[in-house]
Amino acid sequence: SLSLSLLSLSLTHFFSSIMKRAEVSSGGSDGRPEGPKRSKSVVQPDRDHQQPLHAPSTIAHKRDGGSWTDREVRRIVEAIVDEEMSREQIGALLMAVYLQGMSTAETVALTNAFVASGDKLSWPASYAGSVVDKHSTGGVGDKISLPLAPALAACGMKVPMISGRGLGHTGGTLDKLESIPGFRVEHSADFMRRTLDDVGCCIVGQTASLVPADKIVYGIRDVTATVGSVPLITASIVSKKVAEGLAALVLDVKVGRAAFMQSREDATTLARSMVDAATGSGVKTVALLTAMDHPIGNAVGNALEVTESVLCLRGKGPDDLRELVCAEGGHLIAANTGCTYEEGHAKIQAVLDDGSALAKFEAMLVAQGTPADVAQNLCRDQEDPGTVLPSAPLQTVIPIKAAAMPAGQDHAWIDDINAMLVAKFCCGLGAGRKVATDKVDFAVGMELMVKVGDKVAVGDGWVRVHHREPLTAKQQRELAKMIVLVPDARDGPPPRVLGIVE
Repeated sequence: SLSLSLLSLSLTHFFSSIMKRAEVSSGGSDGRPEGPKRSKSVVQPDRDHQQPLHAPSTIAHKRDGGSWTDREVRRIVEAIVDEEMSREQIGALLMAVYLQGMSTAETVALTNAFVASGDKLSWPASYAGSVVDKHSTGGVGDKISLPLAPALAACGMKVPMISGRGLGHTGGTLDKLESIPGFRVEHSADFMRRTLDDVGCCIVGQTASLVPADKIVYGIRDVTATVGSVPLITASIVSKKVAEGLAALVLDVKVGRAAFMQSREDATTLARSMVDAATGSGVKTVALLTAMDHPIGNAVGNALEVTESVLCLRGKGPDDLRELVCAEGGHLIAANTGCTYEEGHAKIQAVLDDGSALAKFEAMLVAQGTPADVAQNLCRDQEDPGTVLPSAPLQTVIPIKAAAMPAGQDHAWIDDINAMLVAKFCCGLGAGRKVATDKVDFAVGMELMVKVGDKVAVGDGWVRVHHREPLTAKQQRELAKMIVLVPDARDGPPPRVLGIVE
């Protein structure tokens, strides 16, 4: 059609203009910049600089629907890290990938090239087959990593968990842990090895030497509208996990209105891509599609989620949190020990109930800087976990209002608790970041007092807000929009796990 022809012509003009500008800015048609270069990246000995990368033709090949070989992908990543390609050229290349996609083979090659751009963690021979981790695409109240890592360690696994900070509506594992007094997340590879020997698990931030290519590429994706590319998402996530030297990986791909992937179809596509890339890189991998319409557990907010995680490690806490911890842990144990998923699931349940997972968590806290008495008070069953964590000066219980009730009724059932609205509200309180430089308030957040399916009456409290300033009228209106009541009884919350991709 005429409109498609015009679109094709405009895209061709866009790429041509970008590549012409890139040749000028880079000092030559081969895409190599003039002037001094920084030292070469930490890449393994298969680097191949005999064949200079001609960036414009490489970009044009993908723009026109072509595929790159493994060797071409490797050279592209080397050129990006060694600054042989200008930012304009990288941006054009990423847009070509966004529009044309990548095959499974290309995505695996990109993942491995990202890994090769930096260091890869190595482990003693005695760890063979036992090094595991998980990754979540991000959710609301997503505290799974905190009880999962020590539960796996209590089952004999080694868990070198590398996590991130929160941004936007999703919380970050590192932010939650840093609400614990003294806990430190910046550690060396040597520290990780010692801690895995002594404890069996650690949860740390990413070091600069792991996957430096992804950091460069992600920074350009963010300003070129290419963040949503499935192959680029896949390589970014999976490369970091492959660089950990894992034997097995479980992926928690969230689905729903508070997830990055809001449809089951899109989530399945991403899960399939990541499973194929990780498996193609030598890591046994399974992905769980999990529901993200309602918050996970009851707590949303950093210190509040730590408290809830400790309750889970005591064999208590919300059912849906325990469901996800046991499901993800069960798959990882099954992948590495030869047992069935059901047996792996039962092992995770057992260590949550008998206190051994909690003991691992306490040992991990001390290893990562928390004073022993603080860790003990947080974890011992006779203590309230919240007493050693930051707390907000104000706590307000929000009641069910008569105006929210179905007409003519004095009671109703909770039909919905909107996770996205909860997350945005908590972010507004200070629990999250709108930009990466924002400071997080560890103490603020929300505690849900009801779940979907609960029967409520006018005046019943449905949420406790932890805050620093009095709630405004605008905030009160925002709270009222988070829940939906219906006149007839309805089922309780649906299962969290919606499907599995292997």
